[in-house]
Amino acid sequence: MKTNIPNQSEIKMLNDSFSEKLDEGFSPSKANENELSAQISDPIKRRKFLGMSLLGIVGLSLPFGARAENNSVEDFVKGVIAAETELYKKQSDTFETKIKLIEKAWAEKDYRMVRSLSDSLRNTGIQAQIEDEDPGKPLVGSGQFGTVATLPAAWKSWANGWKYYKVIGLEEKAGIKRNAEPVEVLLAFQSEQVTSLAREIRVAEISNGQIKEVTSQVYGVVRRGAERLCKLMFLADNQGREKRNYLVFFGNPDAELPEYTSDLEVSGEGYHLKIENQYFIASLSKQTGQLERMLIKREHGVELYAGGPGHGETPCIDWAHDYVSEDNFMKVRIQYWGECPDYEIVRGPICTIVRRWGFPHSALHPVYNPSRLNIDIEYRFYAGLPFFHKFGKMKAVKQFVSTALRDDEWVFTGQPFTGSLWMGADEKLKFGEIDEANKHSVKAFGYYNKDSKDSFVGLYLEHSAEEIPTFLHAGHSMLYYNWHGTTWSRYPLERNQIVSVGAILHQKNAYVTIGFTEADGPAKIEALRKELLSPLSTFQAALPTGVAAKENKRVLAREGEAQNGQIPKQVLWDALRNCKDQQLYIADVNIVELGYIYNLSMDDDGVVKVLMTMPHRGRPLSSFFIWGSSVVHRTVSKTVMGALTEIPGVQKVIVDQTWYPEWNSNLISEEGRKKLGI
Repeated sequence: MKTNIPNQSEIKMLNDSFSEKLDEGFSPSKANENELSAQISDPIKRRKFLGMSLLGIVGLSLPFGARAENNSVEDFVKGVIAAETELYKKQSDTFETKIKLIEKAWAEKDYRMVRSLSDSLRNTGIQAQIEDEDPGKPLVGSGQFGTVATLPAAWKSWANGWKYYKVIGLEEKAGIKRNAEPVEVLLAFQSEQVTSLAREIRVAEISNGQIKEVTSQVYGVVRRGAERLCKLMFLADNQGREKRNYLVFFGNPDAELPEYTSDLEVSGEGYHLKIENQYFIASLSKQTGQLERMLIKREHGVELYAGGPGHGETPCIDWAHDYVSEDNFMKVRIQYWGECPDYEIVRGPICTIVRRWGFPHSALHPVYNPSRLNIDIEYRFYAGLPFFHKFGKMKAVKQFVSTALRDDEWVFTGQPFTGSLWMGADEKLKFGEIDEANKHSVKAFGYYNKDSKDSFVGLYLEHSAEEIPTFLHAGHSMLYYNWHGTTWSRYPLERNQIVSVGAILHQKNAYVTIGFTEADGPAKIEALRKELLSPLSTFQAALPTGVAAKENKRVLAREGEAQNGQIPKQVLWDALRNCKDQQLYIADVNIVELGYIYNLSMDDDGVVKVLMTMPHRGRPLSSFFIWGSSVVHRTVSKTVMGALTEIPGVQKVIVDQTWYPEWNSNLISEEGRKKLGI
C-alpha cells in the first residue's frame, strides 16, 4: 500500500502546531520520562526520537496510510522529504522562477517587488557561484599523492599525524635570487582523505635532506563532486636557476589552524580595511574600497592622500576606473559607488586580497544607470614586500561609444614629489616627461622626491585587450595639478571609440614604494620589474631520489595534532556533533556537519578553545549554540558548553566567534549535504 504523504499545508500545520506547543512550554509526561531518557542516551535512536517529538508527543497522529504500513516516524519523515521533488528544490526557488516573477512584477509595475526579487536573484547567483563556478585546472590532481607511511624514516617521523602528501616543483629561470616570494597553486584532493583543508594543509621544503615547514595560506576552498580544491599560497626561496621541491601534507583530522609570524596586519571589516606591513600602511575607502591613503614607513613618514571633495565624491589616491559616455555627456565611474556592488575578501599571513566588481555609476545615479562596462578590480597586499598588485578587468556587455576611458589614475595632494619618472620600450627608467617616441609604449610611470627619497612607481606588468582594434599604452601626467598636487592617468582607448559587445581590457600592475635616489633608484626599479615579470615556475613533481633523509628535531605537529592530546580530538569533535542547528527543524544536522566549527584545540590545563562562525550576518549570535537560547528540540540537542564540559578532563571551554573566512555551503560535510539535499 502506498504511504499517504501529507501535502504542503498539512506539513505547515504540523510544524506550526509543534512550535506552538514549545512556546507554551510543553514537556513530556512523567509516564514517558524513562522511555525518553533511554532513547536520548542512545545516539543511534536520536533521529527516531526527533520524529517522535514532532508527531507523537504533541498529540498528533500519523496519517492512516503510514500507520497501516507500520512505518517508523523516521521513515515517514524521510518520505515527506523525498516526495515528488528533491528537498533542495522544494525549499528554495530557481533562477528561472525568479526571472519569471521579476517579469511579472515589472509588467504589473510593482517595483518594490521587483527590488525584492532582484535581491533574491542576486543571492541565487552567489550560491550558484559557490557551488558551480569552475575553479580551474589544478596543478596537482586529486589522484596524485603519496602516503607519509612510505617516506624515509626521518621524514615520516617529522610529519607524524599526517597521512598524505603531494609534491610541487618550483623552478627559477631568470637567474634572479628570490627571498620569500609568494607562490600560488591550485590543488585538488579526494574528499575522503581530508576533513578541513584550512586546518590540515602544511607546506615543507626539502633542503639538504631535511624537510622544513614554510609559511602557507589556504583559501578558495570548494567541493566539486568527490573532490575538494583550494588555492594554496606559500613563501619560497631560490638562489636563481634552481629547481626545488616542496611537500604539501594533508590528511590529519587532529590538525589545528596554523599560526605563522607575519608583518602583515589587517584591521577593519568588509572592504573598509587598514593593511600594514613593514613598508607601508594602506587605508581603503569605507565607501568604495578604493585605496584612499598610504603612509610610506620610512624616516619621514610621508602620507599620500588626495585632499578636497574631488568632483563631489570621496577623494582617493586611486581614482580608476571610469569612462565618459557618448557625446561627452557624463562620466561613469566606480568612484561614484555609494558602496561596493559586490566584493570578496581573503585575509591571511601571506596576502590580503580585496576584490570588487560591478557596473560604474553615473553622477546622477540611478537616473542614468548604464549597464555597459563591468569593472572587476583586485588589490593584493603582501607580507614583507614593498609593493602591492592591482588586477583589472573591464568587460563590455553592450556596445557603446566611449568618449574617453581610463584604467589607471593616481592623485597625490600636497606636492609630495619633486620629479617624475617613466619607462618606455627599452625598459630603462628615465626622468622627466615621457618623450614623443614612447608615448604609446609606457611600461612604468611614477614620482619621486629627491630630498626625502620617497617614491611611488607603477609597474605595468600586463596590459592587453580582446575585441578592441586599437589599444594604447599611453598616459598623461601633471606634476603640479591645479597647484595642489600630482596626477597621472592612462588612457588605453582612442577618443570616441566604439566598444563592441565582449570587448575586454586586462591589466596587472605593481605599485612600489621604496627609498629612491637618482643614482640607485632606476636600477632597483628595473630589477624589480624583471623579477615580477619572471615569477617562479610551478610544476607537478615527484619525490626526489638519491637524497639522504635527515632528521629535523622541530617536528611538524604542534601539541595535540598527532593524537597526543590528553583527550583524543575525536572525542571533542564527536561531542560537538550533539549540537544541532535547531532552526533546521527536521534535518537533524549538527554544527560540525554544517561546518560552523573552524578550529578546536585543548591545552595541558584542560582548557578547550573553539573557533566558530555563523552562517550569515542575519544570524550573528553564536551564543545560540554556545550556552543555549530558545532550543526547539531541547531533549535532542546540547549547547557547545554543555557538550564539551561533560567530557572528563575538560576544565574550561572558551568559544570565539569569527566572520573570517566567510561561511559558505562548501564547508558542509558530505553527511550534512545529504541531510540538506544539496
